[in-house]
Amino acid sequence: MSKKLEELKTGTVAIIPEEELVKKLKGSKKLTVKLGADPTAPDLHLGHAVVLRKMKQLQDMGHDIIFLIGDFTARIGDPSGKSKTRPPLTKEEIEENTQTYFKQVGRILDMNKVTIR
Repeated sequence: MSKKLEELKTGTVAIIPEEELVKKLKGSKKLTVKLGADPTAPDLHLGHAVVLRKMKQLQDMGHDIIFLIGDFTARIGDPSGKSKTRPPLTKEEIEENTQTYFKQVGRILDMNKVTIR
């Protein structure tokens, strides 16, 4: 097993399909890895940190990282009305949450090497 694959497998239960990742890591082409977040709250949660740490490993290997901010859910809230923790947000609230996301992501990823969309 290659050192890169070994590093990526650390702390994971499974990579599906692993054979496909092995082929891509052996190739000369950089991978593009994307994570999308909807700024419905000012803080990312612990689950994001797990994904961001894997993205950091890939970033350190020279791959391209894209952090996507989608605001649709933040704008409409929970349309079912079941979740009072996801009310519709104003444009200003969404922008504030987006800025906190950048700061939080920047604690793990090198933001000079991240594409923001």
